Amino acid sequence: MSRSNGTKGPLAGVTIIEYGVFHAGPGAAAILGDLGADVIKIESAGGDPVRFWTQVGKTDLSCPSTGQSIMFDVSNRNKKGIWLDIKSPRGRAVFERLVSRADVFLTNLRKTTKEKLKLDYESIRKIAPNIIHANVSGYGPEGPFADMGAFDPMGQARSGMMFLHGAGMPVLIHLAILDQATAICLSHAILAALFCRERHGLGQEVHTSLLGAGLWLLYANVIMKGVLDRDPGVSWDRYENSPLRNSYQCADGVWLIGVHHPESKYWKAFCKATGQEQLSGDARFSGDNGGPGPCRDLIETFDKVMARKTSHEWMQLFVENGLMFAPVQTVGDVLGDPQVLENGYVVEFEHPSMGRVKIPGYPAHFSQGGVGTRSAGPRMGEHTDSVLRDFGYTDAEIEQMKTEGVIR
Repeated sequence: MSRSNGTKGPLAGVTIIEYGVFHAGPGAAAILGDLGADVIKIESAGGDPVRFWTQVGKTDLSCPSTGQSIMFDVSNRNKKGIWLDIKSPRGRAVFERLVSRADVFLTNLRKTTKEKLKLDYESIRKIAPNIIHANVSGYGPEGPFADMGAFDPMGQARSGMMFLHGAGMPVLIHLAILDQATAICLSHAILAALFCRERHGLGQEVHTSLLGAGLWLLYANVIMKGVLDRDPGVSWDRYENSPLRNSYQCADGVWLIGVHHPESKYWKAFCKATGQEQLSGDARFSGDNGGPGPCRDLIETFDKVMARKTSHEWMQLFVENGLMFAPVQTVGDVLGDPQVLENGYVVEFEHPSMGRVKIPGYPAHFSQGGVGTRSAGPRMGEHTDSVLRDFGYTDAEIEQMKTEGVIR
């Protein structure tokens, strides 16, 4: 289901040809598909390996109805799928026809593989001089690791992300968090390149990586260390934070977290909402700015107070008093959160094999243009015939190429 107002998506008319695998690259094309772009995914040989990525540790990612990994839909929604042997002369000719009429070519294969298959920028620009050639790598286009493969955990590791929690052991954030951040980063770069071409007539190559996206995601943390020389990898300790920047467990077991800056502005309101007015005037708990600083005794006092009411009761009181708290939810909680549903951040989608399911909606609203998931990830080669017809091939030519093994 897309969030539609009856108009086409903002990228309607933009054509993207993708020859990529897993998520960090293909995920960018899926995002642009959310915005209305026409995305054609080319697979060859056994297809995109993400189709068969059904096990991560003890987590089973397989769809009950198909046995295929749910991650394929995550990475390939909104796409038309074709199977094409681009190594054969006739398959290469088909590929070049598709690319010659495209706005964007996207790949995340290794540098040497792209050169071998003639999918690198210099080869592609000979076919389509003004094309946007979009790339994802593990560690960037330059340097000793430019041709090394990588997956999400390796990008998290090298970017510093896995030590941000401040514990002694590295901790991985599951699942595909950095992959998704990289996909967002690449979609952002592609949009900028399309705008540049619209304004200045310039096609170009754009490139991002797991490492680059990871560091960009950690922008404030990198500045903290690089400018202030202060270690951002400090574990969250409730007692080292003020009561107004803290989390509390309520009578129903739900945690609430609040963040208020400056503390002095909200201190009296917090004390009033919690029935602890006497504390707001206690000089022991007021710092130089008139608000409370970190104090174990004070936080333990509020722990006891917060345990007297449910999270719903506290949220009502906090809203009435102009305080900013939020429930600490699981992903399962989010699927039923009325605020999430009202804004279309989670929507219902009619999947061809799984039925009606809940999926993330597009996170921005457009007053002009429908956005969001329009179709499920394609079956391997599902749209081969229809796409080739759209690009001028006759039924006889299509059948002949099937006989030759050029397409499926």
